[in-house]
Amino acid sequence: MVRGMNEPIRVLRWTRPQHPKKLLAIRLQALGDTVITLPYLQALRNSLPTTRIDFLTREEFQDLPRNLKMFHRVHTIGGGRETAGQFASTVNLLPQLRREKYDVVIDLQRNALSCFVRRLVHPRSFSEFDRFSANSAGERTRKTINELGLEPIDESTPPLHLRDEYRGMEKLAANGYNPSKFLIVLNPAGSFVTRLWPLKNYLEFALRWKEKLDPDVQFIILGLNTIMEKALVLKSTLGDRLINMVGTTTTSEAFNILRHANLVLSEDSGLLHMAWVAGVPTVALFGSTRSVWSKPLGKRSVCLDSSDLECGECLQPTCQFGDVRCLTRHTSEFVLDVARRLLAG
Repeated sequence: MVRGMNEPIRVLRWTRPQHPKKLLAIRLQALGDTVITLPYLQALRNSLPTTRIDFLTREEFQDLPRNLKMFHRVHTIGGGRETAGQFASTVNLLPQLRREKYDVVIDLQRNALSCFVRRLVHPRSFSEFDRFSANSAGERTRKTINELGLEPIDESTPPLHLRDEYRGMEKLAANGYNPSKFLIVLNPAGSFVTRLWPLKNYLEFALRWKEKLDPDVQFIILGLNTIMEKALVLKSTLGDRLINMVGTTTTSEAFNILRHANLVLSEDSGLLHMAWVAGVPTVALFGSTRSVWSKPLGKRSVCLDSSDLECGECLQPTCQFGDVRCLTRHTSEFVLDVARRLLAG
């Protein structure tokens, strides 16, 4: 059954005086959305020091949660993007989940699969995620947690603690990173055309920064091999000023490397969400994305979205005008000034 917009959100509050012994949080997709949940679960971890918190996600997104200290155990579901495969994997996992006897389940997905898990785990208390309201994913995550009636968490997002605080740093050093230099992450990783800022603009941004602000600046590009061609284009002009680590890091390594950056310039992608969760000053370039759901929060981020345009936030993979005007209107000079003011503030 596909769960719809009009289906009521269900909550069974925790009413016992003592904190629960075991809690399971569920977020199955996607990487960026999974990352957004983490600081709020860290806040819950901080407020419930005696409660064991486990996490359930898909195999593709397990690396970062498994390398965070806050989770006792991370369960994973296989099957890729195929619904039938996911359900088959879940059925195999259910005996293990039931043996854990979770007191509380926080369903941060609220789809047919996560509700299936929650019902068969049969916790004493649970809450479901609001998938459709016009609030940010972070705020909806916080509300889902607070609906349980446990220790309330506020809007602050505490830092995440890796099991290995040096994770990925040897790779970064081996690629020429100089910690005394200003480090800027360039992330041209939008998933389709209406999320892509022109690559030449990234290059112009980098050259202008080097010329006008800091001749010793270093740039870095991370992520999946799908952006390798873009990385090579940038490398061909920026030379040793650009550290190309595309396809060489795990998610948790990339997250830790991001924490050492001074600025991130990114399209809507998983790496963008990791950047603001890591507390790095971030300029987000949103084209067709609905910004109210996905934009990075807090004073250390700026989101250049398309909500001011009549055609803005269309959620379409191709532009009806053929020019992706929601992004191409932002020149490299303009974005440079936005970044400079963000850092100054």
